[in-house]
Amino acid sequence: MSGTFHRRDDDPMVRVEALCKRYSPQFSVQDVAFEVPDGTVTALIGPSGSGKSTILRMLNGLERMDSGRILLDGIPLDHAARNLDQVRAECGMVFQQFNLFAHLTVIDNLCLAPTIVRRRPRAEVEPEARELLRKVGLAGKEFRFPAQLSGGEQQRVAIARALCMRPKVLLFDEPTSALDPEKISEVLDVIRALAREGMTMLIVTHEMGFAREVAHQVCFLDQGKLVEVGAPEQLFGAPREERTRVFLARVL
Repeated sequence: MSGTFHRRDDDPMVRVEALCKRYSPQFSVQDVAFEVPDGTVTALIGPSGSGKSTILRMLNGLERMDSGRILLDGIPLDHAARNLDQVRAECGMVFQQFNLFAHLTVIDNLCLAPTIVRRRPRAEVEPEARELLRKVGLAGKEFRFPAQLSGGEQQRVAIARALCMRPKVLLFDEPTSALDPEKISEVLDVIRALAREGMTMLIVTHEMGFAREVAHQVCFLDQGKLVEVGAPEQLFGAPREERTRVFLARVL
């Protein structure tokens, strides 16, 4: 049963405890634990198939964990998916492939969830949505359809749409992987601006330079296990674990 939950001031915005997910016969995620303090950015890095995206999907309930627990702003989420709606309401997700509604205009894409999920009046939501579009550099594109936008523009619409729900945490699942190289910077600039404003974010990324620049902490995962967690200057400059050193030597 859902209840009212309160996070203590000294608690992190996100706490992941002993998180496990098994895709038989192997673990996709095995006994992963870390914390994300309020107002900070955590980057999840590692080779493909290491469990990074699965962790994000469990954080907002798109994948159900086999065991462990997640607390988001004090709201517990466990393998029984209790409090799932409450967690999702506080957690915005930006996917690789944008996932915009093709039949809706940009402004309608932004206004849909706040009016249905948050039950806010459209007249209240729309000015906020327009301001968010201005913030991501898309003022004047309110009545375009997704197919009329570039990939970078669609991803910025997706970010604005997530922000329109007033989330306490934003999750990014490789937000630039589907973009042409020249469009990557415009999306990363938006994420940089959000980081400067103190938005709590978890970002799965293969952009190592970006992770080093914007993250407050970096989690390196391999084969479903959390190998190492550290500040960017430590993890990239002097990693403690041999597996981390081998991975970084290949990608940097």
